[in-house]
Amino acid sequence: MKQSFEKNMFNATKIIISALVIFIASEIAKRDTLVGAIIVSLPLISLLSIIWIYIETREVERIIAFSYGIFSMLMPSLSFFLTLPYFLKKNISFSLSLAMSIAIMVVLYFGLATLYKKIGYVV
Repeated sequence: MKQSFEKNMFNATKIIISALVIFIASEIAKRDTLVGAIIVSLPLISLLSIIWIYIETREVERIIAFSYGIFSMLMPSLSFFLTLPYFLKKNISFSLSLAMSIAIMVVLYFGLATLYKKIGYVV
């Protein structure tokens, strides 16, 4: 029972810290887009995930594999930051621009994953 309570408290702590990081980054971005962009361009979610994985498992090999996995899927995620401004500059609504950018990114993720599978690269 105590172990379950401790796990729940740890999970709640993870959620609160992660949410605070995202909240602070978005608040800074509203005030100063350059500083906000610098902060958000940091791999905050990756860093937090790596920290949480390490704290919970202490498995360095898992973190190594996770880091390589993130790196190998970086290119599709960058497509989002190219397509969203492009669509917005074309006066396409924000919602549709966001949806199309996400759709393109997802297609590229699946395409790259398929390519990796065909060449035998394990992520």
